[in-house]
Amino acid sequence: MAKSKKKDSITSAEDKKIRKELDAADKLVDDGDYDTALKKFDALLDIFPNSPRALYGRAQAEDKVAEKWKSNEWLQTCIDTYGKVPSQKNCPKELKKQALMRQANRLSFYGKLRQAVKAMGRLNELVPGEPEILNQLGVSYLMVGNNNAAKRVFGEVMQIRPEDGFAQVHLGFILKSETRYDEAIPLLREGIQTGEEGTIDGRFFFHLGDALYRTGQPEEYWYKNGADRGLFASMYQRSLYNEPNLRAQPFWTPEDGGDNFIRAVKRLESSWRIIRAEGLKNMDAEKGVFLPEEENLKNTGDWKQFTLFQRGKKQEANCKRAPETCSIISFIKDATGCTRGQVKYSIMQPGTHVWPHTGPTNCRLRMHLGLVIPKNGTRLRVADDIRTWQEGKVLIFDDSFEHEVWQEADSYRMILIIDMWHPDLTDKQKKTLTPI
Repeated sequence: MAKSKKKDSITSAEDKKIRKELDAADKLVDDGDYDTALKKFDALLDIFPNSPRALYGRAQAEDKVAEKWKSNEWLQTCIDTYGKVPSQKNCPKELKKQALMRQANRLSFYGKLRQAVKAMGRLNELVPGEPEILNQLGVSYLMVGNNNAAKRVFGEVMQIRPEDGFAQVHLGFILKSETRYDEAIPLLREGIQTGEEGTIDGRFFFHLGDALYRTGQPEEYWYKNGADRGLFASMYQRSLYNEPNLRAQPFWTPEDGGDNFIRAVKRLESSWRIIRAEGLKNMDAEKGVFLPEEENLKNTGDWKQFTLFQRGKKQEANCKRAPETCSIISFIKDATGCTRGQVKYSIMQPGTHVWPHTGPTNCRLRMHLGLVIPKNGTRLRVADDIRTWQEGKVLIFDDSFEHEVWQEADSYRMILIIDMWHPDLTDKQKKTLTPI
């Protein structure tokens, strides 16, 4: 009965005359008989070319064929068909909504994010002022990096429906990225507490806890609550892009990592003076190759980085400035091919504090090769274990665990950061994991 009522809202007056045939064709799609369904919808469209539901049914069948055969050609076909549905004569409002929302979803899946924004914008023009549509439009803007437009849209939702949890957490997320912590905290907290669909997400627990910590307020509850809900592996290990069944511990030895790590550490430690010399050569501020950290992780001080490999790709211009280092690293395939990591020099000046934070994924381990290490005043905390660096020695840790850095020495600290694939990943996983 409920399904029948749903169909009522997408069936025009004209389509009611062929309701039985449309429902039968829809059932073929539900039963997985896509070829027969396509023929049925085509036959109906031959007789009733302006039928909104017949065209929408065809789009759904094409959609299923695209999924079944993993076909981009069929995916584009269903995207085009969904886009035609709202232009059909007397197309019901609910059907316009469903067709364009699914079109936007499929465009995003295909990686055509800007076209997805246009689809949602078109829907908002056809069906204005609906919070559900506005929320999805806001998400589309976020996916293309247009935070200002997203902020405007979620703000519009809040004016229409102030208690909308989805809008609250997303607006709070944006304000937190702008370091407007006092405004972000109540939005994130209240949005999560609604429990609405889309609000119980590790990102929002993560950023609420971080904003609370940065404003001197207790944050542990939200990290523990997120872990209890299965959003984080643990209160300390809060990465969001994870693979299951990988060993997890804050600090590692080369032996823990196996032969690839043992060989990598040996190569790095035997060449550390060469690596240090090239880092020192590039420190000159006039060259401008060391760039400020850009992820809003620094609380105080001066922290700059010089990247050699990023997401599995060699940074050619930078490697020309440090050719011997890049040659040394080129033999460490689990580092140069790590599409979820980096290889970079890091210089931290006295008076620097890096906020507690976690890396994005559990799929890598991070190595720090000490190059210039002051005698006292530099510390790295991972979970509840605090250590320091030594010149010429590699320190290995899992940066998916919360970590924090203090540089309270009287001179700069320089290290080389090398990310390597987690030793428990298969070769197939290394080749297919999405870059971060």
